[in-house]
Amino acid sequence: MPTYTIHEPPPRKSNSIPAAERFVFVRDGFYFWAFVLAPLWLLVHRLWLVLLGYVVLSGVLNGGLYLIGAPGTVKFITGFLIALLIGFEAATLWRWTLTRRGWKWLGFVVGEDSEMAERRFYAEWAKRAVTPAASVAPPEPKYATPVLRGSRSPSDVIGLFPEPGAPR
Repeated sequence: MPTYTIHEPPPRKSNSIPAAERFVFVRDGFYFWAFVLAPLWLLVHRLWLVLLGYVVLSGVLNGGLYLIGAPGTVKFITGFLIALLIGFEAATLWRWTLTRRGWKWLGFVVGEDSEMAERRFYAEWAKRAVTPAASVAPPEPKYATPVLRGSRSPSDVIGLFPEPGAPR
């Protein structure tokens, strides 16, 4: 089953309550449309810096291959590998952009599709909003100072090493 990460937008100036309808669910995995139509997919998801990097990288590689006189097969394979990289890393690039824009990562959820993932997340989110988490104090340590077992010797060694001069 796919895994989705949930991202909360930065709060608006007029409202400090998170706008649940604006949460973004980003699926892990391969994005077919990012592989097939990378520039259009990047534009639709408003990944401007990633699009700029894609255009610059493609331009530099195609220009370099043209200058060295590479055959068409090499140019095709290079373009295919770049498209494959975008398809596999689309979710990571999307998450990076959201983080750069100040979106907060809320966690992840597993679901058969995005609708099921949203249902699971919002059900748990509503449950947590109704019952706030009780503050649990960490347990007190049993010993405030290290405990010495046995008699102290002038050549105490820390660890599992034998004392110097002791019989083996």
